Amino acid sequence: MARTFLLRQPTPMPGWGLSFGVMALMLSVIVALPLSVLLWRGFIDFGAGAMWEVVNRPRVWSALGLSFRAAFVASLFNLVFGVLLAWVLVRYRFPGKRIIDAMIDLPFALPTAVAGIALTAIYAPNGVFGSAIQSTFGIRVAYTEWGIWIALIFVGLPFVVRTVQPVIEEIDRETEEASATLGASRLRTLVRIVLPMLAPGALTGFALALARSVGEYGSVIFIAGNLPNVTEIAPLLIVIRLEEFDYDGAVAIAIAMLTISFTLLLAINLIQIWSRRRMGAV
Repeated sequence: MARTFLLRQPTPMPGWGLSFGVMALMLSVIVALPLSVLLWRGFIDFGAGAMWEVVNRPRVWSALGLSFRAAFVASLFNLVFGVLLAWVLVRYRFPGKRIIDAMIDLPFALPTAVAGIALTAIYAPNGVFGSAIQSTFGIRVAYTEWGIWIALIFVGLPFVVRTVQPVIEEIDRETEEASATLGASRLRTLVRIVLPMLAPGALTGFALALARSVGEYGSVIFIAGNLPNVTEIAPLLIVIRLEEFDYDGAVAIAIAMLTISFTLLLAINLIQIWSRRRMGAV
Protein backbone atom coordinates (compact mmCIF):
# COMPACT_ATOMS: atom_id res chain seq x y z
CA MET A 1 0.00 0.00 0.00
CA ALA A 2 2.81 2.39 0.85
CA ARG A 3 4.47 1.69 -2.49
CA THR A 4 1.22 2.35 -4.39
CA PHE A 5 0.71 5.60 -2.48
CA LEU A 6 4.21 6.80 -3.34
CA LEU A 7 3.75 6.04 -7.03
CA ARG A 8 0.64 8.21 -7.12
CA GLN A 9 2.41 11.23 -5.68
CA PRO A 10 2.64 14.13 -8.20
CA THR A 11 6.12 14.77 -9.56
CA PRO A 12 7.55 17.45 -11.88
CA MET A 13 8.45 14.72 -14.39
CA PRO A 14 5.94 13.01 -16.73
CA GLY A 15 4.27 9.86 -15.47
CA TRP A 16 5.07 6.30 -16.42
CA GLY A 17 2.58 6.04 -19.25
CA LEU A 18 3.66 9.24 -21.01
CA SER A 19 7.38 8.57 -20.50
CA PHE A 20 7.15 5.02 -21.78
CA GLY A 21 5.06 6.10 -24.76
CA VAL A 22 7.53 8.80 -25.79
CA MET A 23 10.44 6.40 -25.35
CA ALA A 24 8.79 3.65 -27.40
CA LEU A 25 7.82 6.11 -30.16
CA MET A 26 11.32 7.55 -30.45
CA LEU A 27 13.00 4.13 -30.46
CA SER A 28 10.54 2.85 -33.04
CA VAL A 29 10.92 5.78 -35.43
CA ILE A 30 14.67 6.34 -35.05
CA VAL A 31 16.04 2.82 -34.45
CA ALA A 32 13.57 -0.01 -34.96
CA LEU A 33 11.86 1.23 -38.13
CA PRO A 34 15.02 1.88 -40.22
CA LEU A 35 16.57 -1.43 -39.13
CA SER A 36 13.34 -3.26 -39.89
CA VAL A 37 13.19 -1.76 -43.38
CA LEU A 38 16.84 -2.71 -43.97
CA LEU A 39 16.28 -6.29 -42.84
CA TRP A 40 13.04 -6.55 -44.84
CA ARG A 41 14.78 -5.30 -47.98
CA GLY A 42 17.60 -7.77 -47.47
CA PHE A 43 15.92 -10.99 -46.37
CA ILE A 44 12.46 -10.65 -47.97
CA ASP A 45 12.97 -8.67 -51.17
CA PHE A 46 16.55 -9.68 -52.00
CA GLY A 47 16.84 -13.04 -50.24
CA ALA A 48 19.39 -14.58 -47.89
CA GLY A 49 21.02 -16.63 -50.62
CA ALA A 50 21.49 -13.65 -52.91
CA MET A 51 22.91 -11.61 -50.03
CA TRP A 52 25.42 -14.34 -49.27
CA GLU A 53 26.55 -14.33 -52.88
CA VAL A 54 27.20 -10.59 -52.65
CA VAL A 55 29.04 -10.79 -49.32
CA ASN A 56 31.02 -13.93 -50.09
CA ARG A 57 33.50 -12.18 -52.37
CA PRO A 58 37.18 -11.44 -51.69
CA ARG A 59 36.76 -7.68 -52.01
CA VAL A 60 33.85 -7.57 -49.57
CA TRP A 61 35.55 -9.84 -47.02
CA SER A 62 38.71 -7.74 -47.29
CA ALA A 63 36.76 -4.54 -46.64
CA LEU A 64 34.84 -6.05 -43.72
CA GLY A 65 37.99 -7.53 -42.22
CA LEU A 66 39.85 -4.24 -42.49
CA SER A 67 37.00 -2.22 -40.97
CA PHE A 68 36.53 -4.44 -37.93
CA ARG A 69 40.23 -5.21 -37.46
CA ALA A 70 41.24 -1.56 -37.56
CA ALA A 71 38.31 -0.56 -35.34
CA PHE A 72 39.18 -3.24 -32.77
CA VAL A 73 42.88 -2.32 -32.66
CA ALA A 74 42.12 1.41 -32.42
CA SER A 75 39.56 0.80 -29.66
CA LEU A 76 42.06 -1.28 -27.67
CA PHE A 77 44.57 1.56 -27.95
CA ASN A 78 41.92 4.04 -26.83
CA LEU A 79 40.95 1.76 -23.95
CA VAL A 80 44.47 1.79 -22.51
CA PHE A 81 45.49 5.36 -23.15
CA GLY A 82 42.00 6.76 -22.67
CA VAL A 83 41.90 5.37 -19.14
CA LEU A 84 45.38 6.79 -18.45
CA LEU A 85 44.36 10.18 -19.81
CA ALA A 86 41.16 10.22 -17.77
CA TRP A 87 43.12 9.25 -14.64
CA VAL A 88 45.57 12.13 -15.14
CA LEU A 89 42.79 14.64 -15.76
CA VAL A 90 40.88 13.60 -12.65
CA ARG A 91 43.64 12.92 -10.14
CA TYR A 92 46.27 15.59 -10.90
CA ARG A 93 46.45 19.35 -11.20
CA PHE A 94 48.83 20.91 -13.71
CA PRO A 95 49.02 23.98 -15.96
CA GLY A 96 46.87 23.70 -19.07
CA LYS A 97 44.63 21.01 -17.62
CA ARG A 98 41.41 22.75 -18.70
CA ILE A 99 42.74 23.23 -22.23
CA ILE A 100 43.61 19.54 -22.54
CA ASP A 101 40.26 18.56 -21.07
CA ALA A 102 38.48 20.74 -23.63
CA MET A 103 40.56 19.31 -26.49
CA ILE A 104 39.19 15.84 -25.69
CA ASP A 105 35.82 16.93 -27.08
CA LEU A 106 37.21 18.23 -30.39
CA PRO A 107 36.47 14.98 -32.30
CA PHE A 108 32.83 15.34 -31.22
CA ALA A 109 32.50 18.84 -32.66
CA LEU A 110 34.93 18.69 -35.58
CA PRO A 111 33.47 17.48 -38.92
CA THR A 112 35.01 14.13 -39.77
CA ALA A 113 35.99 15.29 -43.25
CA VAL A 114 37.99 18.14 -41.73
CA ALA A 115 39.70 15.70 -39.40
CA GLY A 116 40.53 13.41 -42.31
CA ILE A 117 42.04 16.23 -44.37
CA ALA A 118 44.09 17.46 -41.40
CA LEU A 119 45.40 13.98 -40.56
CA THR A 120 46.26 13.32 -44.19
CA ALA A 121 48.17 16.60 -44.46
CA ILE A 122 50.17 15.76 -41.35
CA TYR A 123 50.87 12.07 -41.99
CA ALA A 124 51.26 12.14 -45.78
CA PRO A 125 54.73 11.19 -47.11
CA ASN A 126 55.49 14.90 -47.50
CA GLY A 127 53.77 15.90 -44.24
CA VAL A 128 55.47 16.95 -41.02
CA PHE A 129 54.98 13.69 -39.11
CA GLY A 130 54.66 11.43 -42.14
CA SER A 131 58.05 12.31 -43.61
CA ALA A 132 59.76 12.10 -40.21
CA ILE A 133 58.28 8.68 -39.43
CA GLN A 134 59.08 7.31 -42.87
CA SER A 135 62.67 8.55 -42.81
CA THR A 136 63.29 7.36 -39.24
CA PHE A 137 61.40 4.06 -39.04
CA GLY A 138 60.72 3.31 -42.70
CA ILE A 139 56.96 3.25 -42.05
CA ARG A 140 54.52 4.92 -44.41
CA VAL A 141 51.49 6.11 -42.44
CA ALA A 142 49.09 7.75 -44.87
CA TYR A 143 47.39 5.57 -47.50
CA THR A 144 48.06 2.44 -45.43
CA GLU A 145 46.33 0.65 -42.55
CA TRP A 146 48.45 2.73 -40.16
CA GLY A 147 46.62 5.83 -41.33
CA ILE A 148 43.25 4.17 -40.79
CA TRP A 149 44.25 3.30 -37.22
CA ILE A 150 45.26 6.89 -36.49
CA ALA A 151 41.99 8.25 -37.86
CA LEU A 152 39.93 5.78 -35.80
CA ILE A 153 41.96 6.52 -32.67
CA PHE A 154 41.23 10.21 -33.19
CA VAL A 155 37.45 9.76 -33.42
CA GLY A 156 37.17 7.09 -30.70
CA LEU A 157 39.34 8.46 -27.87
CA PRO A 158 36.72 10.84 -26.39
CA PHE A 159 34.24 7.99 -25.85
CA VAL A 160 36.61 6.17 -23.50
CA VAL A 161 37.80 9.28 -21.65
CA ARG A 162 34.35 10.73 -21.04
CA THR A 163 32.95 7.38 -19.95
CA VAL A 164 35.73 6.61 -17.48
CA GLN A 165 36.13 10.08 -15.97
CA PRO A 166 32.97 9.97 -13.78
CA VAL A 167 33.93 6.49 -12.56
CA ILE A 168 37.38 7.68 -11.47
CA GLU A 169 35.84 10.67 -9.69
CA GLU A 170 33.63 8.31 -7.66
CA ILE A 171 36.52 6.13 -6.50
CA ASP A 172 37.20 6.95 -2.87
CA ARG A 173 40.88 7.60 -2.23
CA GLU A 174 40.47 6.20 1.26
CA THR A 175 40.10 2.75 -0.32
CA GLU A 176 43.51 3.08 -1.93
CA GLU A 177 45.01 4.44 1.29
CA ALA A 178 43.54 1.54 3.25
CA SER A 179 45.07 -0.90 0.79
CA ALA A 180 48.47 0.76 1.19
CA THR A 181 48.09 0.74 4.98
CA LEU A 182 47.52 -3.02 4.89
CA GLY A 183 50.83 -3.45 3.10
CA ALA A 184 49.71 -3.78 -0.51
CA SER A 185 52.04 -2.45 -3.16
CA ARG A 186 50.94 0.14 -5.69
CA LEU A 187 50.74 -2.49 -8.41
CA ARG A 188 48.63 -4.79 -6.25
CA THR A 189 46.33 -1.92 -5.31
CA LEU A 190 45.95 -1.02 -8.96
CA VAL A 191 45.20 -4.59 -10.05
CA ARG A 192 43.00 -5.69 -7.15
CA ILE A 193 41.25 -2.46 -6.16
CA VAL A 194 41.25 0.20 -8.89
CA LEU A 195 40.98 -1.79 -12.12
CA PRO A 196 37.93 -3.86 -11.02
CA MET A 197 36.12 -0.60 -10.26
CA LEU A 198 37.08 0.84 -13.65
CA ALA A 199 36.30 -2.30 -15.65
CA PRO A 200 32.55 -1.75 -16.31
CA GLY A 201 33.01 1.88 -17.33
CA ALA A 202 36.10 1.10 -19.40
CA LEU A 203 34.28 -1.67 -21.26
CA THR A 204 31.39 0.69 -21.96
CA GLY A 205 33.82 3.24 -23.38
CA PHE A 206 35.49 0.52 -25.42
CA ALA A 207 32.13 -0.59 -26.84
CA LEU A 208 31.18 2.99 -27.75
CA ALA A 209 34.55 3.62 -29.40
CA LEU A 210 34.32 0.34 -31.30
CA ALA A 211 30.81 1.09 -32.56
CA ARG A 212 31.89 4.58 -33.62
CA SER A 213 35.03 3.34 -35.36
CA VAL A 214 33.36 0.53 -37.31
CA GLY A 215 31.03 2.92 -39.11
CA GLU A 216 33.51 5.78 -39.51
CA TYR A 217 33.71 7.12 -43.04
CA GLY A 218 34.59 10.80 -43.34
CA SER A 219 37.93 10.87 -41.54
CA VAL A 220 39.13 7.56 -43.03
CA ILE A 221 38.58 7.92 -46.77
CA PHE A 222 41.09 10.77 -47.06
CA ILE A 223 43.94 9.02 -45.28
CA ALA A 224 43.24 5.42 -46.31
CA GLY A 225 44.04 5.59 -50.00
CA ASN A 226 40.95 3.44 -50.75
CA LEU A 227 42.74 0.69 -52.65
CA PRO A 228 40.49 -2.38 -53.19
CA ASN A 229 41.60 -5.40 -51.13
CA VAL A 230 44.22 -3.22 -49.40
CA THR A 231 42.86 -0.07 -47.73
CA GLU A 232 39.19 -0.07 -48.75
CA ILE A 233 36.83 -0.01 -45.77
CA ALA A 234 33.33 -1.47 -45.72
CA PRO A 235 31.44 1.87 -45.42
CA LEU A 236 33.25 3.11 -48.53
CA LEU A 237 32.31 -0.09 -50.37
CA ILE A 238 28.66 0.52 -49.45
CA VAL A 239 28.88 4.05 -50.88
CA ILE A 240 30.48 2.68 -54.06
CA ARG A 241 27.61 0.20 -54.47
CA LEU A 242 25.08 3.01 -54.02
CA GLU A 243 26.85 5.15 -56.61
CA GLU A 244 26.65 2.19 -58.99
CA PHE A 245 22.88 1.95 -58.24
CA ASP A 246 23.48 -1.52 -56.81
CA TYR A 247 21.13 -1.02 -53.89
CA ASP A 248 20.77 -4.73 -53.14
CA GLY A 249 24.55 -5.09 -52.90
CA ALA A 250 24.75 -2.11 -50.55
CA VAL A 251 21.99 -3.57 -48.37
CA ALA A 252 23.76 -6.96 -48.23
CA ILE A 253 27.04 -5.41 -47.07
CA ALA A 254 25.19 -3.21 -44.57
CA ILE A 255 23.40 -6.23 -43.07
CA ALA A 256 26.72 -8.08 -42.82
CA MET A 257 28.20 -5.13 -40.91
CA LEU A 258 25.10 -4.95 -38.71
CA THR A 259 25.33 -8.66 -37.87
CA ILE A 260 29.01 -8.55 -36.98
CA SER A 261 28.60 -5.33 -34.96
CA PHE A 262 25.65 -6.74 -33.02
CA THR A 263 27.62 -9.89 -32.21
CA LEU A 264 30.60 -7.91 -30.94
CA LEU A 265 28.47 -5.57 -28.83
CA LEU A 266 26.56 -8.52 -27.39
CA ALA A 267 29.83 -10.18 -26.38
CA ILE A 268 31.06 -6.95 -24.77
CA ASN A 269 27.80 -6.54 -22.85
CA LEU A 270 28.04 -10.11 -21.58
CA ILE A 271 31.58 -9.40 -20.37
CA GLN A 272 30.29 -6.26 -18.65
CA ILE A 273 27.58 -8.24 -16.85
CA TRP A 274 30.15 -10.82 -15.77
CA SER A 275 32.54 -8.16 -14.46
CA ARG A 276 29.79 -6.44 -12.48
CA ARG A 277 28.65 -9.69 -10.91
CA ARG A 278 32.24 -10.50 -10.06
CA MET A 279 32.62 -7.09 -8.39
CA GLY A 280 29.40 -7.67 -6.45
CA ALA A 281 30.62 -11.06 -5.29
CA VAL A 282 33.88 -9.55 -4.12
